[in-house]
Amino acid sequence: MTTTGATGEAAARGAGAGSRWWWERRRSALLDVLIALVSALECAAEGISFAGDAGVPVPVGVLFGLVAGATVVLRRRWPIAVVLVSIAITPAAMGFVLAVVGLYTLAASEVPRRITAVLGGMSLLGTLIVTYVRTQQDIGSADTDPGPWFVLLVSVLMSLGLTAPPILLGLYVGARRRLVESLRERADGLERELSLLADRAEERAEWARNEERTRIAREMHDVVAHRVSLMVVHAAALQAVAAKDPAKAAKNAALVGDMGRQALTELREMLGVLRADEKKKAVLRDAVALAEVGAAAVAGVPAPATEGPCLDELDGLIGESRAAGMVVELSVQGEPRPYDPAVERTAYRVVQEALTNVHKHAAGAKTWVRLAHRGGEVAMQVENEPPPEGGGDARLPSGGNGLVGMRERVTALGGAFVSGPTDAGGFRVSAVLPDRAAAR
Repeated sequence: MTTTGATGEAAARGAGAGSRWWWERRRSALLDVLIALVSALECAAEGISFAGDAGVPVPVGVLFGLVAGATVVLRRRWPIAVVLVSIAITPAAMGFVLAVVGLYTLAASEVPRRITAVLGGMSLLGTLIVTYVRTQQDIGSADTDPGPWFVLLVSVLMSLGLTAPPILLGLYVGARRRLVESLRERADGLERELSLLADRAEERAEWARNEERTRIAREMHDVVAHRVSLMVVHAAALQAVAAKDPAKAAKNAALVGDMGRQALTELREMLGVLRADEKKKAVLRDAVALAEVGAAAVAGVPAPATEGPCLDELDGLIGESRAAGMVVELSVQGEPRPYDPAVERTAYRVVQEALTNVHKHAAGAKTWVRLAHRGGEVAMQVENEPPPEGGGDARLPSGGNGLVGMRERVTALGGAFVSGPTDAGGFRVSAVLPDRAAAR
């Protein structure tokens, strides 16, 4: 004999609230119908003797037994009612199958344990009384007297044998079913939790990939925008003086080569961190190799390997702009000291991008670069005056991402960034970066 779980019963009740059926599965309905048929036949057979003892017609006793025994079909929906019917017909000495199945179902269901104990005690007491009376009558008709203790012992054993096993088995099955349901729910919860963790891990990985792409895009923008802008400026100067001053033209050509090699070196360092497939890696390698050939053709020497930019290289950066014809003044306040590599690289890139914007939009304008070393931070400012007549826009391509990239770099390190036009008609870029090395 089996019963459905509490979860299954609740689902069945919810699904069949508007119908007269309450079984969750078809085989459960078939089992209950078979048990009800056996119980009805048993009670009908016992109803014959009950009709003789009660002095009622036999058909009435048989019909009473059929109806009482068939109530076991309700055990999954109303187990309490089935047990009450079995207790009610106990004096008629019928309903053995009904009582056993009803007690088992009651103990295995989600009915409160105190109700199970009360109904089990009532069934035990009713069976004990009926068994005692019938045993006493049987002994009296046999003209034997084994003693009152024998009758009481037989009654207790019979009543315990009919009530205790189904109740204990039902309690065991119910507890086991609840344990299985709890383990299943826990497993489902862990599966959902693992799925959620996997989704979050994927989101974090995607976020990290996007951040890395953005960082690489900023680095490539800084390198290409600054180096190539200077190369364009020097190429224009080379074109202007090639016929008049060959020595200056050769000098400008050497500067273009140096800048090309530096740009290629920095591009190679950044492309090395990309995790592309083999086809994309091959394309990148070919592109870099072709660019290196072009740089070698201009300068005549191989490209050297350098490390990431830092504040110590600002003099070289400003020297490149001076060589391109820009008037740049550098002022440093405070005692120079080493900073976190990310801080130094960001500070360098801010100055580099600001100078690139001057080359693009204010060619020929005088520019001031100010660097201040403070207690827990480093500040930088690049300011240019209005471009002279005949200067201004150098017709260099611009994607509009320079100021955005600088702001993202600075704010990512917890710094502050301000940019905008000055009262004199020029433009100013200011940034303050915290000293992360000192903070650690």
